[in-house]
Amino acid sequence: MGLGGCIILIAVGAILTFATDWDMQGVNLDLVGIIFMIVGLIGVATFSSIARRRRVVVPPATPVVDDPARAHHHTRDGYSDGYGA
Repeated sequence: MGLGGCIILIAVGAILTFATDWDMQGVNLDLVGIIFMIVGLIGVATFSSIARRRRVVVPPATPVVDDPARAHHHTRDGYSDGYGA
């Protein structure tokens, strides 16, 4: 279940808990709404922790140029990058 599904569960749970006056025999809709909201919050927390682990910081492949005169004169011919050597 993605982040959107978790948010939908939270919204449906809030609607069932706070915005409905339905009475069903044998089913407590307030409790069902609270359960939906809790499951949605657990899903958001799980999705956030998994997404945080997937982020990988990759260092730049090209070196940083400190000379301001050469900063705007990059030429790449495909052979001088170390691939042809």
